[in-house]
Amino acid sequence: MLTERQNEILRLIIQHYTTTGTPVGSKKLMEDGIKSSSATIRNEMKALEEYGLLLKTHSSSGRVPSMAGYRYYVDHLLKPMEVDSGEVSLIRQSFGTEFREINDIIEQSAKILSELTSYTAFSLGPEVKERKLTGFRMVPLNDRQVIAIIVTDKGNVENQVFAIPASVSSEDLEKMTKIINDKLVGQPLLTVYHRLRTEIPMILHRYFQTPEGMMNLFDSMLGHIFEEKVYVSGRLNLLDFDDGLDNEQLKSVYSFMKNTEELTHLLDISGDAAVPISFKIGREIGNDLLDNMSMITATYEVAGHGKGTIALLGPTSMPYSKMFSLVDVFRHELASQLGSYYRFLDG
Repeated sequence: MLTERQNEILRLIIQHYTTTGTPVGSKKLMEDGIKSSSATIRNEMKALEEYGLLLKTHSSSGRVPSMAGYRYYVDHLLKPMEVDSGEVSLIRQSFGTEFREINDIIEQSAKILSELTSYTAFSLGPEVKERKLTGFRMVPLNDRQVIAIIVTDKGNVENQVFAIPASVSSEDLEKMTKIINDKLVGQPLLTVYHRLRTEIPMILHRYFQTPEGMMNLFDSMLGHIFEEKVYVSGRLNLLDFDDGLDNEQLKSVYSFMKNTEELTHLLDISGDAAVPISFKIGREIGNDLLDNMSMITATYEVAGHGKGTIALLGPTSMPYSKMFSLVDVFRHELASQLGSYYRFLDG
């Protein structure tokens, strides 16, 4: 445990460094209110350095935070900062657009958060497993292609173009569409996904000689709906905060940022739901490419519709108090926007 004075010195050093980017010396700490002599403050800074919480720079007598220092700060010393009323208004105005569906709001939220912070922002919508299938259609485009349309009860419309086996006629498509609608409409998507692998193939075998091609179509289509949609905005902002990356590393980082599966894993959406806002610093993120970054992850909940996630990825020297408060305000505003949209759909 640190002494009260050591805690205050560490807090001031981190707040100053994350605001200005310059090392902090004893004179600055005296100006900021530490009631001790310069020699005493230097001794305390040396002790904090020995604890691994501060680093001494080569260019000056000042100190900068270490990764362990940032971790200690967010765990023990962080005090939320009041969010500027102008930023709150900007968030609300940015959400004032007319949206066609839920995913539009989720995607827009990532853009707003990235623009507010100049960091890389992520947004993942409320869980989809309890959504219900409310409509299914297959519309022929030509002899060998069909557009499949799936509608859920939460305002999502999915459509994809598929090639159909040469043996399948337009009459076959009509029969299959009727079977799917009779057996699956009104069912939760999780049930639909299961029955497409068990009951439906047996039913199709009664009517068709070789339903495998169509089963692949349904499997691909429903699988597409189950994909967790992670929206990312400000990908290139990430490259502004690590001058040490060479060309190959830059390519690796950018490639990583385009991989939806990797990003979903990065967000750790199965984490501790009891902690609405959490920090991962440096190696805690779990990816060597991001060792000089910090991530703030926050959950939000829309009553009756599940939980979603937003996150910010930026430098370890980000102003944690400000970002914590901004993300907190943002997650509540996003939940409110989604709640209003769901009520509109229900109405």
